[in-house]
Amino acid sequence: MNSHEDIIQAVVLGDKKAFQELYLAFHVKVYNTALGYVQNEGDAEEITQDVFVKIHQYAANFKGQSQVSTWIYRITVNTSLNFLKKKNRFAIFRFGKPDTNKPDFEHPGVLLENKEKSKILFKTIQSLPDNQKTAFILCYVEDLPQQEVADIMEISLKAVESLLQRAKKNLRKKLDFFAPNRRKNK
Repeated sequence: MNSHEDIIQAVVLGDKKAFQELYLAFHVKVYNTALGYVQNEGDAEEITQDVFVKIHQYAANFKGQSQVSTWIYRITVNTSLNFLKKKNRFAIFRFGKPDTNKPDFEHPGVLLENKEKSKILFKTIQSLPDNQKTAFILCYVEDLPQQEVADIMEISLKAVESLLQRAKKNLRKKLDFFAPNRRKNK
């Protein structure tokens, strides 16, 4: 296939090989993005599966007004946020309050000597408001350009820059609380 847009059109027509090609092109990015949100490998796998079911179901709705990758990231972000909301809602029914104590998360891509720092960072990222968390994860964890993040979030580039500034400020404040001596050790 030539482009991702061609692949989407083939998926609409029921081409299973095209869907497999799309999956192979994007499943790692979808999984890693979901993992940044849920910080649980099993949940990230579930979200990845849900995202590709949605892609298959809604491929005909893709209008080509953005890149296919932007559309897929948007689906991934929304699916991840909905998953977290649903998980917290069920936690309230079971225990009376949302699960604010996330288990220690070790991102599989982090070097061994940085595991403890990454646990603190990912726990702190989870405490950000959804829009700041999304901008931060997409820009700094997924390493996407800010303009693409703006397209995914359907906001302006200036709004993304503002969200990133607020996210960094909030993270600094919270990280200073969790690890007050972290800047002195540099």
